[in-house]
Amino acid sequence: MRNFISYEKSIEILNNISINKQSTEKLFITNTIGRVIAKDIIADHNSPEFPTSAMDGYAIRYEDLNSNLIEIIDKNPAGSIVEKEVSNGVCIKTFTGSLMPKGSDTLIPIENVEVLDNKIKIINKVPFGFAVREIGENYKKDEILIKKGTIVGFAEIGVLASLNISQIEVIVNPTVAIASTGTEVLDLGEVQTNASQIRSSNHLTLEVLCKSNGANTLQMGIVKDDIDSITNLLEMALQKADIVVTTGGVSVGDYDFVQDVIKDKLKAEVLFHGVTVKPGMHILAALKDGKIIIALPGFAYSSTVCAILYVLPLIYKFRKANESLPIVKARINQNFPRKMSKTIFTACNVEYINGEYTINFDGKRQGTSAILTNMLESPALLIQKNDSDDIKSGDLVDILLLNNLK
Repeated sequence: MRNFISYEKSIEILNNISINKQSTEKLFITNTIGRVIAKDIIADHNSPEFPTSAMDGYAIRYEDLNSNLIEIIDKNPAGSIVEKEVSNGVCIKTFTGSLMPKGSDTLIPIENVEVLDNKIKIINKVPFGFAVREIGENYKKDEILIKKGTIVGFAEIGVLASLNISQIEVIVNPTVAIASTGTEVLDLGEVQTNASQIRSSNHLTLEVLCKSNGANTLQMGIVKDDIDSITNLLEMALQKADIVVTTGGVSVGDYDFVQDVIKDKLKAEVLFHGVTVKPGMHILAALKDGKIIIALPGFAYSSTVCAILYVLPLIYKFRKANESLPIVKARINQNFPRKMSKTIFTACNVEYINGEYTINFDGKRQGTSAILTNMLESPALLIQKNDSDDIKSGDLVDILLLNNLK
């Protein structure tokens, strides 16, 4: 008799898997979007390195603010260094991004003065140091600007470029091999020859799910239900991938061979086989030579939900970026009794209204774990723990935001 464990225990087991030290690679910065930085990025200079003008205007000494007229003695375009200095009674016209001329400490904006011949009259006063960017305003030398484990986005690219860094080390993303099993399963383009055959979507759904959440993917396609084919598939996948994901063949039927191959042919260490979760109670997780095998159920909705719950956190674990599933609180609009002693994930619709998430079940189909269309539009998963109370209309509940997955 198989020993089913709780959802919480199954997640704990996967969390405790130790990942060998990740390898890194060096890439040009614009090729690192979405990748995880492997080392702290430290500033090697102050920015700005000298007091700099933040707008167009006139560089003066603050003590001249009440002077009647101040003489303009030079212009100071950005990118050049003006030789003349500011002293009492004189100013230098200075532009955005220019170094502040020596002797000056305040910038009077153009719109705050009247120009009379080669002199200015201040018509609107400013405080001391106005529109002057101080040394290190942006960042200071030896400051950690981007911590390791950061996922690179547009802001990180801008900061790296400002540091004159063209290449950085990033963690190599894990490789996930994906396959669907089943003699009755047809791949895209295959011709249906009898009514019992079904079109597979699992291997393609999971490929995109893994790829969009930071994994390299190895598409293994569809494998027929026989021991030798499944053994060859898994042995090949384990040579090339960090994580191997299959769908189908883990239940208790006569032709559910995936579990037999994992246990008997591969002699893999089974971490668990059977979880009190809905959908996906027959999920199997195993280790073989430091590689992780996740065998998912064959129904489309079930395999997709289980991939989100089990495979994505493993990808995050490899990437070491403190990523996690987007679980938030939401207000439910109807009673929702607990139907069984399992952790249940139910498809629902989510909206953000008046500062909070709200969920409903309008248009969601009732039936088996094969209904993948329940994940269309604005979907979420309502989470009911195995020991939770009946949910009442108006309660705050936990949901997993599906459209917030990458």
